[in-house]
Amino acid sequence: MAILVIAEHDNAALKAATLNTVTAAAKLGGDIHVLVAGANVGAVSQATAKLAGVAKVLVADAPHYEAQTPENLAVLVKTLASGYSHVLAPASSAGKNLSPRVAALLDVAQISDIVAIEAPDTFVRPIYAGNALATVKSADAVKVITVRVAAFDAVAVEGGSAAVEAVAAGPDLGFVRLLGREITKSARPELGAAKIIVSGGRGLGSGDNYRAVLEPLADKLSAALGASRAAVDAGFVPNDYQVGQTGKIVAPQLYVAVGISGAIQHLAGMKDSKVIVAINKDAEAPIFQVADFGLVADLFTAVPELVAALG
Repeated sequence: MAILVIAEHDNAALKAATLNTVTAAAKLGGDIHVLVAGANVGAVSQATAKLAGVAKVLVADAPHYEAQTPENLAVLVKTLASGYSHVLAPASSAGKNLSPRVAALLDVAQISDIVAIEAPDTFVRPIYAGNALATVKSADAVKVITVRVAAFDAVAVEGGSAAVEAVAAGPDLGFVRLLGREITKSARPELGAAKIIVSGGRGLGSGDNYRAVLEPLADKLSAALGASRAAVDAGFVPNDYQVGQTGKIVAPQLYVAVGISGAIQHLAGMKDSKVIVAINKDAEAPIFQVADFGLVADLFTAVPELVAALG
């Protein structure tokens, strides 16, 4: 039994989500092969070959894979899938875009957003905004799976010595052409991979307050910044800050929730954090039900005092 993992990358460096997906693949017990499809991906393929537990790296290097459009990639993965029992991708925006297409081409059911593996054909996935877990069993010859990366630790980036093998590129279907990308650049850690996250909610009142109150704390902790859906909808911060069921699913070592009431949608995205600290003036706020440490206080007083205490 061999498992194929679809690498997520930007043609220059491997993205962290791939490391967690390789860990999930290792729990299936077979040889792990990783597909790196892109343009001029020599550095990415070499980095992938060093991942612990990876037996082989398949490289499809062609100009029409530079944008990694799912239409082209799905056809490539379909041609390779017959040699594998499982095809895994991160449950990121890219993985969620690619995997259903692969499953449709293979005429199999996709298994989405798994958080645990009980057997090679049995998986656990959250339902009802994470309030219940479903155990699903698949009889498909090829199991197409997306992995909730927050549920699995990252594999070691050194220690492997996988063989690197070129594979023939698939056709350029020409259905879609990428015109450009607008990428948010920040000196802070990427939200999905950060070990510490400071998040703000509607209680901050405005975008100016969000920045004035939370940025000094995030600077002290070397943390990423996040937000509840209410804060995003109110225009305090951009959409890519959103943590929750319709935002990013995170599980950092420390999650600091400031002025966040704790709606189910938000809890679904962060309740697996190792330590949760909540600051809210409403003692009945649902966030305190999942918090390891809770402070009932005015955030505009408490957070500056916390920043001062951190020196």
